[in-house]
Amino acid sequence: MVIKVFLASASGSTAIKKKQQDVVGFLEALKVDYAQLDIACNEDNRMWMRENVPEEKKPANGIPLPPQIFNEEDYCGDYETFFDAKEDNAVYSFLGLPPPPGSKEAGQAETPLAVENGTRGDEANAEENLDESIEVPVEERNGNAHGEEEEQVADGEEERGEGDEEEVADGETAEDGVTQGDEEEDTDGITEETAQAEDVEEEEEEEEEQFL
Repeated sequence: MVIKVFLASASGSTAIKKKQQDVVGFLEALKVDYAQLDIACNEDNRMWMRENVPEEKKPANGIPLPPQIFNEEDYCGDYETFFDAKEDNAVYSFLGLPPPPGSKEAGQAETPLAVENGTRGDEANAEENLDESIEVPVEERNGNAHGEEEEQVADGEEERGEGDEEEVADGETAEDGVTQGDEEEDTDGITEETAQAEDVEEEEEEEEEQFL
């Protein structure tokens, strides 16, 4: 892949000359293979550059100014986008080239992957730790046993309660029987006394009749 830089060697604009020098000087510093294509002396280069710059990247007047950078037939950008990529240490990505090992851009490319993997590892460890940290409470683990014990205690209390009620009922029945027996004995005693009193009265009446 060859990087193409379209320049204007006979430009009368100082700003354009400076931008072109910045691009070329930085590519040489990075030891990137590139080719300079002059649009001032070659009309074909001028027409090709104007036709292959995307419409959305062209200025309002529709005529793109140098420097314009391409990777073979693919458009990379103009000076402004190149400068932004240089500030972000992303020139190789801007040019569509793989960053060489040991470069800042290569280190930045490896860091997100390492961070991503590290984050995933941390998340996995966090999930494992979370699973381990979630312990079933003793009450829940022994819930069945406690439930059975409580049921047994409740059944025992019910049985004791029923037994006590039966004993109380039997006691009340016995008391009722005693009371009824006492009442019958009292009634019998009164009847006997009444009969004796009547006999005495009859005897007295008989004696009185004899005296008369």
